[in-house]
Amino acid sequence: MNKRLTIAMPKGRIYEEAAELMKRAGYDLGADLEESRKLILEFPEQNIRVMMAKPMDVVTYVEYGAADLGIAGKDVLLEQDRDVYEVLDLKISPCYVAVAGVPDQPLSRIAPKIATKYPKVASDYFREQGEQIEIIPLNGSIELAPLIGLADRIVDIVSTGRTLKENGLVEYEKIADITSRLIVNPVSYRLKNEEIEHMVTNLSDVMEGIK
Repeated sequence: MNKRLTIAMPKGRIYEEAAELMKRAGYDLGADLEESRKLILEFPEQNIRVMMAKPMDVVTYVEYGAADLGIAGKDVLLEQDRDVYEVLDLKISPCYVAVAGVPDQPLSRIAPKIATKYPKVASDYFREQGEQIEIIPLNGSIELAPLIGLADRIVDIVSTGRTLKENGLVEYEKIADITSRLIVNPVSYRLKNEEIEHMVTNLSDVMEGIK
């Protein structure tokens, strides 16, 4: 008998593309799932259960075994460094993490201030550049920080670059390309290997145009 799989799905912009990919792979999650107020949805005919979570929380649910699998952005994986298996690049919701700021503004010589919601990613990057920085943690409207002199630079997700341009900022360096990944709990991978490998194969076939 097939073992039920619990999947943590991200709310927001990633969900629509992820749900379409899952549907083409044979896992129909329903058209109005994201609009539902339910946080846990059962699909007994497909032997799966879906948990709706904030994108930053998906990895936590998978690491602690509350979900067998999850779909998370590579930015979250880089930032959180959790004990999960990254088994498939789904190649959806592409964007990248970049350093940006006011045009032609040099970094402060002593501990430049970097505003970001990715403190680990930012610290790791500037350490590799030989820069000692001060992190200013922010969760929203990151672009505001250099405009009001709160920070020398920001480290944030860039999709089209429109937000930077509209706020008079420029991109200085790209740190990493980002797409969404299928992640798996290590214990689940052992105990439900057949079911998980079946899902991975189906998703891989869709991405390769076989299905």
